Parts: sequence; C-alpha cells; structure tokens
Amino acid sequence: MNGNNFPRVFLKKGEENELKQGFPWVFDNEISHVKHRSDEKSEWKVEDFSSCSVTDGSVVEVYTKAGGFLGTGVFNHKSKITVRMIDSEHADQILADTETYWEKKVLNAYNMRRICYADNDSYRLIFAEADFIPGLICERFCDEKNKVFLVVQFLSLSCEVFRSEILKALNKVCKPDGIYERSDASVREKEGLPQKAGWIGKEFDTNLIIVENGIRLAVDIEKGQKTGYFLDQKWNRQAIMPFCHGKKVLDTFTHTGAFGLNAVKAGAKSVVSVDISQEAVDMVNRNITLNQAEGKMSAVCADVFDLLKQYEADGEKFDVIILDPPAFTKSAKMIDKAYGGYKEINLRAMRLLNEGGILVTCSCSYFMESHMFCDMLMHATMDSHKRIQILEKRGAGPDHPVLSGYPKSEYLKCVICRVLG
Repeated sequence: MNGNNFPRVFLKKGEENELKQGFPWVFDNEISHVKHRSDEKSEWKVEDFSSCSVTDGSVVEVYTKAGGFLGTGVFNHKSKITVRMIDSEHADQILADTETYWEKKVLNAYNMRRICYADNDSYRLIFAEADFIPGLICERFCDEKNKVFLVVQFLSLSCEVFRSEILKALNKVCKPDGIYERSDASVREKEGLPQKAGWIGKEFDTNLIIVENGIRLAVDIEKGQKTGYFLDQKWNRQAIMPFCHGKKVLDTFTHTGAFGLNAVKAGAKSVVSVDISQEAVDMVNRNITLNQAEGKMSAVCADVFDLLKQYEADGEKFDVIILDPPAFTKSAKMIDKAYGGYKEINLRAMRLLNEGGILVTCSCSYFMESHMFCDMLMHATMDSHKRIQILEKRGAGPDHPVLSGYPKSEYLKCVICRVLG
C-alpha cells in the first residue's frame, strides 16, 4: 500500500470482480469495513461500514478484502451507490493538482467528440461514468449563429464536490457563450443533494435554434425535458430517411418533432407527429414552421396508446411508424409492466402498417435489455399475426460511448424492421 492518508474502503470477499471489469460503482452491501486516519503519524482506525465516520464527499481508495488496490472514488454514505469510482490510480497521484486533472478529463471527452462531430454540431460532451466523470452530464448546443451553450447536470455527489474545477475546465476547453444548469432531477435527492437549476455565470436566452441533419430545431434548454433535447437519436433520425420518400409516416412520442422532420426532408408524402404534452405539440408546430413543412406535417396532442387504438378502429394505415417512447421503467421491479407496454404499442403499430411497411421502434430504458427488447418484438409479431424482417439494430451515437464493464451506458435500442402480413 502507498503512504497517503486517504480513507480506505475494503470490499467483502469476491465483490471486486465487476470493478476489475470496469464497473464504476461500489454498493453499500459490498463493503466490509473502512480504515482511515487523520495524518501519517496516526494509527489506522478500523470501522464497520455502517458506523464509519468518513465524511460524505471524501475521496477514498478502494481495496479488495485481501488488500489489493482497485482504484479511487468518492464516498457517499447517503447513497446505495456508496463509492463512485473516478480513476484506477492512487488518490494522491491523481489529486495533486485537481484543476489539471479535471481539465484533462474534459479535454479528452471533447477531443473524442471532435472526431465524429463538426464545430457547429450539437452533441453530448460528457456522458457521466462512460467518460470517467461519474454523475456529470454535459450537452453542447451550437445555435444557428454558431454560439455555443452548455447544459450541465451534476447528478451525484462525486461530481458535485469537484464542481468548481469541472466548470473551470468546461469554460477553458469549450469557451462557451453560456452555461445553464439542469440539476433538477430527482436522482440528486438519493445522493443527499437538493435539486436546482439556473444560469451559471451570465444569463442568456434559453430558447435556441440548432441545426441537426440540416433541419432547424427549436430547443428550450430551461423548460424542455431533461436537458431540453434528446441528442442521442441524431443518427437514428437520419437512418430512417431512405424509407420515407413518398410515404405516409406516423411519428409517435415525438417531443420536438425531430423524427418527423427528418421524414419530411426525405420526401415523405405526409407526416403526423403525436405527443401527449401540449407544450411539446406547440414546440413541434414551431419546428414545422421553421422548416416550412406545413403542407406535409401536422402535430396532434393525444395519448399514443389511445390514438393507436382509434386508428386501428378507423382502419387507418401508414407506410412508416416511429415509436420513440420515454422509458417505461426506471427500475428492474417494473420490467414486466414495461414489457407489456412496449409490446402493446409495437403490436398495434404493426397492425397499422401497410404490407411491407417500416417500423422504427426504440427503447431508452436500460432495464429493457437488447435481447429482451427483441424478444418483445417477436411476441408482438406473433400476436399481431405478422412477420418482421429486422433490417438494422442501432444504438446511441458516438457522443454516448459505451463503457466496457458498465452495461448501463448501453441504454438506447433502435430497431428498424419491415413488417409483412
């Protein structure tokens, strides 16, 4: 062991295997005991995890039961995820200069995105654990005037304790025209943190117009869902275009109308975009106007489940249907109910498609794993008395990297299939 004074968290026997594979979390039930001391001259104090006196937000080192070093993380007794790992190096080595350390991490994420994205693109700049900055989400929006705005979410104590260093690094690396915080997610409360939102630094107009796949899109980063826009589907929206020329398209759970507008750009005959939120529908109508798509595209405020039933009763048919629902479950306990919800909308969509029609079906729930999602599709196909050919399986773009050993980072599924009678 090295000679630093950082607290040491020891795991129970056999609990280190996932960490060695790259999993970035240590759960409370995996911890055996904790050792800490006030300085190098003091004796190490051994405490049970349940009663340990390590301060939340402390940088700690994690060890196997036998004393093998595993890495460095941030401790939070209030969370079931008690340690979020930040590095495989010793704590004193990585935190000798915290500003430089976090700047390197932000710069590494930024340089990776620049391989795949242009300076005038909008993309996810930091994807939390997958970019080795646990709990931090940062979206980079570039508007029509090439001004850059960042939207940040500090979702865990592990990034909140380095808030000033991370913000300084983001400003230095990205040189944004403004930063807006959307740390108004309930997950912060599980970390013992209050929800908050607002400008960091100077204020600016949070209603932006970005350009994605050549389409103008109004984005409200202050009031929109999560960070205001779902950047992860950018290349999946583009992937539908070859199937839409001259076709009648139904775009459900539309949010901003982005899938539908890609269909219009591809030459769709008509597009109906549906969302249950009137605010979303208002945004879709604005985006329709921005792209002069009034003659081809319309927005409908309705519950998608009810509307699909109504279309089926009315004998309505489409050539292309896009299903991009919100996560039907955010816990493993609700997976059976979510499976049923996904199955119902997919089954009904299949019945609404013309022979040889295209179904683009998505899930953003990590708990609905890829094999389970395809199993659901198979059973929806059976119950709708159809057959499908899966043409393509897709995920999020490269701005949402998948961290090996951390399956939660591979959350988005997008399947393009051809539906036959």
